[in-house]
Amino acid sequence: MTDSTELAKQILSLTGKSNENDVKLLARAYNLARYAHENFYRDSGEPFIVHPVEVCKILAQMNVDIQTLVAALLHDAVEDSEGRVKIEDIEKEFGNQIARIVDGVTKVSKLNAPVGTSDSKLKLETIQKMLFAMAEDIRVIFVKLADRLHNMRTIEFVKDEQKKLYKARETLEIYAPIAHKMGIYSVKWELEDLAFKVLNRNEYNKIKSLVAEKRKEREQRIKEYVEILQKALHENDIDAQIEGRFKHYYGIWQKLKEKGKNFNEIYDLFGIRAIVNDIPTCYNVLGIVHSVWKPLPGRIKDYIAAPKSNGYRSLHTTVITSYGEPLEIQIRDKEMHAEAEYGLIAHWIYKDGINVKTMQKWVNQLLEWRKELTRDLSGLEEFKKELQMDEVFVFTPKGEVKHLPAGATPIDFAYAIHTDIGHKFVGAKVNGKLVPINYQLRNGDLVEILVGKISRPSLDWLKYAKSPRTKAKIRKYFREQLQTELIDRGMDVLRRISKQLAKSIKEIMESNVMKKYLQNQGISEDEFYSRLGEGTITYGELIGLLNPLTEKSTAKTEEKKQKPSSPSSTIEVSGLKNIEIHMGRCCGPVPGDEIIGVIGKRGLTIHNLNCPNVKHVEPDRIFEARWNGDPQGKYETALRVTIREKADVGQIVQLLENKGIIVVKALFASTKRTHSVVLLSLIVNNLKQLDEAKRSLELVESVISVERGRPS
Repeated sequence: MTDSTELAKQILSLTGKSNENDVKLLARAYNLARYAHENFYRDSGEPFIVHPVEVCKILAQMNVDIQTLVAALLHDAVEDSEGRVKIEDIEKEFGNQIARIVDGVTKVSKLNAPVGTSDSKLKLETIQKMLFAMAEDIRVIFVKLADRLHNMRTIEFVKDEQKKLYKARETLEIYAPIAHKMGIYSVKWELEDLAFKVLNRNEYNKIKSLVAEKRKEREQRIKEYVEILQKALHENDIDAQIEGRFKHYYGIWQKLKEKGKNFNEIYDLFGIRAIVNDIPTCYNVLGIVHSVWKPLPGRIKDYIAAPKSNGYRSLHTTVITSYGEPLEIQIRDKEMHAEAEYGLIAHWIYKDGINVKTMQKWVNQLLEWRKELTRDLSGLEEFKKELQMDEVFVFTPKGEVKHLPAGATPIDFAYAIHTDIGHKFVGAKVNGKLVPINYQLRNGDLVEILVGKISRPSLDWLKYAKSPRTKAKIRKYFREQLQTELIDRGMDVLRRISKQLAKSIKEIMESNVMKKYLQNQGISEDEFYSRLGEGTITYGELIGLLNPLTEKSTAKTEEKKQKPSSPSSTIEVSGLKNIEIHMGRCCGPVPGDEIIGVIGKRGLTIHNLNCPNVKHVEPDRIFEARWNGDPQGKYETALRVTIREKADVGQIVQLLENKGIIVVKALFASTKRTHSVVLLSLIVNNLKQLDEAKRSLELVESVISVERGRPS
């Protein structure tokens, strides 16, 4: 039987700091854990107490505080002791802090993260509970990651194959991304490789074999590069620890899969890292590196001046060596290196206790993820994307750094500044030049957002937003501000589908297919109509769900019939080429109208010359535009029709459709005692057809007036 005091000393020796009180506290925790797990065994046949001890050792190597080490020894004492130990016992013996960490880990351990299931509601509820438990104390995450790491190191002993696959998938989809977001790369990389080995053993072995083939050659090459750089730094009286590093197996496999390359085409399988004493020396080393090897243009990344959102700091440069191969070199000081390996945990190493402001930032981040999952994000997939996304960093006009997902657009930047800025977005300047909304931001871009006092979000923005957070905020706006209108739109779409399938709306909504669909999505009927109205659920998807045999024929016919034409080939704009062109929804211009172009929201937007919305636009945003020849196609516009009380709107719609005009929607804008105003959204060929429609409607006895309106 292991002596508790000796074990405590052994664990604390891994931290490099120890005192008598800590030894006594850890020994007491070990004795309680040993009592809790007595006569319990792991799948490997070892006594269960081995697991919490190994978890504690993993964390000790990361130099965490004594409370976290005690909690690590006790993290399974409540869950896996058949009632011998309760959370109240831990609180009484070790205090509130340690009990809170143990309780949080216990709650997370009881949750089976919903991977590989289609039950969206269960997914959201489980992830919310997981994040809430973690946010109670950030150290819950540290213990849980160490717990998962040891379990993955011993997963080959698990006999239940389904359980093994589930744990590996959960590790890859949830825990490794959380480690990444917290900057704990040493844990992230090992978790990924261990999960990869279980989930795709053949590919894992293949990558391992390919790496092993030339490992000696690569190790020799790395040794040579290290010696060259070490000599150059020594000549400049710079003390540095230089080490080689190799890409982990899962990272190699991802690159092969995503880039479509073969193994011999991957050049960054290895690199070197220089660890120095302070920040000024980092920049000195960068200059020396570039005097030894020629740098590749555009491959110098300064994450010291502009750290990543998870706190990662380092200088990166890629050079060409005398062998003609690219070599990535990372340069950082000792504190940065600890942060890169252990992320937030590193604050204990250098600051003897975590900075309260830093801890609060992460707690707030976790709570923000939880809130967004509850209200806005459409599911677990978007949460996982949020965790895993690569980043770009860009600057505000005041020099503030903003981190955004790779591929982010100006609309993402606007919402990252403030939700209200995003809502009022009308355009953006990048490095002093106007850019379209679909411009992909690059590292170092200086971005200025243009806003309008009366502007509001557009559903089209969902197509251009990259960040799940941006999409969530746009959806939230429409759900709060335009919920009724979105539901009406959705019901209109369903009416068309019901006619197409010759079924009533009631039959459709009460069908087993729809009931199952709503249950799997975890949404109500109103939410379903709202998503259908905003386009998150498309016409084609729904008709395919309800009648798969007609998906290709009816859905395509309907969408083709109702989709307006692209204006790019029918409009000429002075001074601009190869820019995305959209029709203004405020005025619905059609061929025959006099038009102008305004650079803004989604590129260039075409408006009627007399559109009220362009009266106060800055002159440098306005471009001359004209119709190219005799445009053929379909264009969306609207008529505002005032009708007498009890007028037959169906008669009006039928009259228009008899003239070949598609009525997309008929919406009552206002209703008075003696008359009503109906907004008709139409698809027409040109102004001539629209004028003929107006004249026909003016002849109808129940129609008081007809004028152009705003498409809904």
